Amino acid sequence: MIGRARCGRPSWQALPGAITQQEPARVRALRAALAAIENAEALPAESATTTTEHVAGAALGVGAAEARRRELTEEEVLEIVTQERDGRLEAAAEYRRAGRDDAAAEMEVEAAALDAFLC
Repeated sequence: MIGRARCGRPSWQALPGAITQQEPARVRALRAALAAIENAEALPAESATTTTEHVAGAALGVGAAEARRRELTEEEVLEIVTQERDGRLEAAAEYRRAGRDDAAAEMEVEAAALDAFLC
């Protein structure tokens, strides 16, 4: 099931397989990790807006509204995936303490899906 993932950076290409094979926990974990990676790549917004007679604060020019991204190192990406995995393991422990074994099992499946990228 989860052993199909390859070690290293998760990518959006891993999602279709998880969706097709109806693995919702794996899909949730991948989407969350990819979103966390994309959030980390975001740079602070610069004030690249200009007031025109048509729209106040509009960005002008082709690509003016595109946000710049920074390139994360492999170590930074693996740290993000590790944090995502660890968060799920902590949540699983909390669920178990609360007697919610079903929810804990879901968190553990999600953590295992992320573990596949951390080998």
